[in-house]
Order: sequence, then C-alpha cells, then structure tokens
Amino acid sequence: MCRIYRPWQTLKRQHEGIGIGGTGLVGRYIVEELLAAGYTVIIGGRHAPLPRFFSRPVEFAPLSLDPAHDHIEAFDDAYFFVHAALHHLPGKYRGGEGNDPEAFKRFNLDGSVRLFEAAKRAGTRRCIFISSRAAYGEHAPGTVLKEGMPDKPETLYGQVKLDAERSLAHLAAPGFATASLRLTGVYGDLRPNKWDRLIEDYLNGRALPSRVGTEVHGKDVGKAVRVMLEAETGRISGETFNVSDLTLDTWDILEHIRWERDCLNRLPLPADKSQLTPMDTTKIRALGWVPGGMPLFEQTIHALATDNGGV
Repeated sequence: MCRIYRPWQTLKRQHEGIGIGGTGLVGRYIVEELLAAGYTVIIGGRHAPLPRFFSRPVEFAPLSLDPAHDHIEAFDDAYFFVHAALHHLPGKYRGGEGNDPEAFKRFNLDGSVRLFEAAKRAGTRRCIFISSRAAYGEHAPGTVLKEGMPDKPETLYGQVKLDAERSLAHLAAPGFATASLRLTGVYGDLRPNKWDRLIEDYLNGRALPSRVGTEVHGKDVGKAVRVMLEAETGRISGETFNVSDLTLDTWDILEHIRWERDCLNRLPLPADKSQLTPMDTTKIRALGWVPGGMPLFEQTIHALATDNGGV
C-alpha cells in the first residue's frame, strides 16, 4: 500500500523520499511517471509487488496505515513523502467503509495523520496527499468547483479526505511543505482498467445507462505530483489543488470502441453534461501543469480497443 521515492539529480539536487499507495490503480500511474522522470522508486506496504509489476525495477519497504504503528524509521533521510493509499472495500471509494465506518476512519484519517506527523518529526521536507473531489461534496448543477469554496462532503469518504487535507495543512511549517491534490475520476491504459467492464458489456450487447463524469488521465496525475515535488515551496505549501481534465460520458467512450472494433451494438444516448460540477484547474496550471486533453484520451481509448489482452 505504499511507495518510497528516491529521485536522483532532480533540479541539480539529491532528493530521497517515501510514499504510500504505489500499487493501487492511481498510485501505479504516479510510480510510472516518476520512474520515467528518472526517480528511483521504493514500493512499501504489507506485501512486495510482484516481479515486473512496474516497467522498471523497484525496491520494497514495509509500511502501513495502521495508526498503532510508528513508522518514523521509514522516513530516515527521506526528502519527501507522497501519500496515495486508501483502506477500503475492493472496488469502492465512496461507500468503501462497508459496515465498519470506524475502521475506515481509523486507518484513513488517524493512520494518515500519524504518517504525516512521523514524516515531519523525521525531517522530511515535503508531503503530498492524494485527495478527492469528494471533499467538495454536492453542489448545484453547473457549479464550478474552485479551491477555497465551502466544502460540504456528504459521504464518509469525502469527509475523511477533507479532514486529512486539513490536518496536513495544519502541519505545514518552514522546512515542511505540504500540499493536497483533489483528483477527479482517473482513467488510463493500465490493466486492470476502470472501463474494462463497460467495454465488455457494450461488446456483448448488454443495455447500458447514460452516465457522465469528469476525468483525468493517470499520467497527468503523475505529472501533477511531479509539479508538487519540484515547484517552489512557497507556491504550494499548505495548499490544495484541483486535478481534472475532460468531461466524458459513456457515449464518448463507447463511440470510439464501436469504430475500433466494428461493433454494431446500440450506443447509450449522450448524457446531459450541463448537470455536472466541473473542477477549475487554473491554480495548478499556473505552476506549469498541462493535461493531455482529448488527444491523450483518443490515444488511450485506441489502445484499450486494440489490446488483445483486454476485453
């Protein structure tokens, strides 16, 4: 459930770091982006990743979200800490607490705060937390979600993310820069893939609902993390940043599959995108973050449609 990074010779400085969540569906993209950028990555958690799980060799170190454990020794000489882990029921984020909300809160809030505090005590210089748009909660259709607006999460998942953000920001101090990234839905081309079931259902002629949401590619999430690690401290510390890119519905996704796979099954009707609450990303774009937009989406959906190892 965790990852450790030791980037080398970045911006003419030697950095060492630690992180958590590297083998998850989102964390994998972050790890791969850092590997591609020349970072040496150590995956930590309860179990080591399988051989060749990542594109390049990685190391492993034990780490957990259990607040009963003090992992301060894991932060020895760590320059930064990236937290992308979540204790939850398989396949669920909202509602991921199942029938045990207390355990969900204990691991994801108490355990996270304990790791933040351990990192600070150990002398770690930067801490980046992967949060969620769920921290905003429900707003009127068409509302543009901007950092600093009132938060009113209606799920335990959203509340825990918000409380962890606030706890981390409270710890920000000279020598310990903190930042939280509020992610929208994350898509990409790694397997298993969030759209595998959707594509399979379409190709098999099953009825599909019209659904719409905001999305960002996992590669762009990795780039956002790099921005947080490499930006000037004063521009990120104690701050929260939205990370989002496209508005997509099931028609947008499956229309490409239809042509790529020469499938004549009926597509779901286009959804009403005006009912969404899009996320404003001006703040992180000002730091140089530029997402892949439609070209990256089209490249990704082509890869998913033509992957013989997929659906």
